[in-house]
Amino acid sequence: MIYQANDQRYNRMEYERSGKSGIKFPVISLGLWQNFGGNKPFEESRAMIRRAFDLGITHFDLANNYGPPAGSAEETFGGILKKDMMPYRDEMLISTKAGYYMWPGPYGEWGSRKNLLASLDQSLRRMGIDYVDIFYHHRPDTDTPLEESMSALAQAVKQGKALYVGLSNYGPEETRRAAEILKELGTPLLVHQPNYSMLNRWIEEGLTEVLQQQGIGSIAFCPLGRGQLTGKYVDKLEHELNSGELTLKPQAVTAERLAKFRELESIAAHRGQSLAQMSLTWALRKGGVTSVLIGASKVSQIEENAASLSFPALTEDELKKIDSVLEQIGNFPW
Repeated sequence: MIYQANDQRYNRMEYERSGKSGIKFPVISLGLWQNFGGNKPFEESRAMIRRAFDLGITHFDLANNYGPPAGSAEETFGGILKKDMMPYRDEMLISTKAGYYMWPGPYGEWGSRKNLLASLDQSLRRMGIDYVDIFYHHRPDTDTPLEESMSALAQAVKQGKALYVGLSNYGPEETRRAAEILKELGTPLLVHQPNYSMLNRWIEEGLTEVLQQQGIGSIAFCPLGRGQLTGKYVDKLEHELNSGELTLKPQAVTAERLAKFRELESIAAHRGQSLAQMSLTWALRKGGVTSVLIGASKVSQIEENAASLSFPALTEDELKKIDSVLEQIGNFPW
């Protein structure tokens, strides 16, 4: 059966401009970091991509090494594009990245022009498309001149293989310098993708200010703290605390930490939300990020996360309560 997108999809999503650019991101984007690789059934991945698009999620975020195995998430996405989504290509933001280890030898990772441009060519072949909308440098490389890495991003745009460029995992001063170089090269920096959640607020210590000053958007990966900001994690935390059968990090399994998570759940429940939904609402609050990048292993998770948009913004009192609870809660990914 030929896929036909839901004609109400754009009424189901909110869209925010990325910095001073002409691009608007869906405030909820879908990342294919895990659960879309060659080790997962194709039809499950296909169902999630289709449902996300029907909910107005137009941005799909990949990287060369996503899988597992590395590269297979792009292959899966390319297969879904070919079967279902190619008629909607111009309605989608497709992004990919390079910088982490991808192939052996000195040119298979980091930030050289050779690595970045070769990786982008491989990504385009895996997805079966001529260009990506956003090409990111996935992590800073202290051994390669920043000018070389940024000129490679600019070259990808000049070659027509990317429309915009982004950075991920860059600190405040690195981001400022990169943005200045890209501006001189005539390829403004569109977006920065940092790890950001209630449990990891590092961007508030300088990066957010740089992005605002430079007119750059932001999209948070791991907005649920690698799953810690979900009811499933809190239940597991309680079970391990009571049973003594630890699979989580020992320093995470304390009565004090469990009490804090239960208090966060209570705040969310008072709003009619799940903890995961409130965590997304929090990340998208005023002064937060442009978009949150969710992961998913099943359609229902995408639906739950998208439903967070039906709730009002957090009040000042709620934000103060959350800040109070978060004190010394710790960040211990699974």
